[in-house]
Amino acid sequence: MDYITATILVVDDDRDIVAAIAKLLELEGYKTVRAYDGIEALEKLSENDIQLILIDVMMPRLDGLSAIMKIRDKRNIPIIVLSAKSEDTDKILGLSMGADDYITKPYNPMELTARVKSSLRRYMQLGDIGSINKTDVIKIGGLELDKGAKSITVDGEPVKLTATELKILELLMENAGHVFSAEEIYRRVWNEDAYAVENTVMVHIRHIREKIEIDPKEPRYLKVVWGIGYKIEKNI
Repeated sequence: MDYITATILVVDDDRDIVAAIAKLLELEGYKTVRAYDGIEALEKLSENDIQLILIDVMMPRLDGLSAIMKIRDKRNIPIIVLSAKSEDTDKILGLSMGADDYITKPYNPMELTARVKSSLRRYMQLGDIGSINKTDVIKIGGLELDKGAKSITVDGEPVKLTATELKILELLMENAGHVFSAEEIYRRVWNEDAYAVENTVMVHIRHIREKIEIDPKEPRYLKVVWGIGYKIEKNI
């Protein structure tokens, strides 16, 4: 499936906002499904073939963050949080719950569509939609990344990563021993200019550690080089 023909679930308790975003996305060629709270979002997700979710935080019945946690139990599709809250702590909370990106209201229509396109591209190429590329396996210690199957195992056990997490890990494993700054990781993975992205990258790095490390506080593979950036140990 081409990411341009993707179906996007738009979730907000403000019906005017949902209508405006849906119209914007439909003008770009996307299909849209609409929901107005977290419970309805989960229902629509189960009833439709959805490739990306745009979701508000503050909603009745089931809020956006709680809905994201439930979605992440089963699906790795991209989730972009839309919220009026602009504080870094709120952004980190959204990312910590499993969101891939965060856009604050009022949003710039061009920025929103660019973020949607970028997230869909990563998902279609690197997420749980398969690739026909020849298998290329990277092994570092007990980590084994199959680039063809877009899968990762740790000591033989499969680990479920989001498309963004997988792309970050692939970048680091392909360049084991090399230290990447948060800005460089963001530019390469998100394909966007990096500005004040340290917290965004940090949250994704923490998620990866929680999934691949026996003790995330004493990581064996994914190391922080303080004041510089992140790397995967080369010789393990």
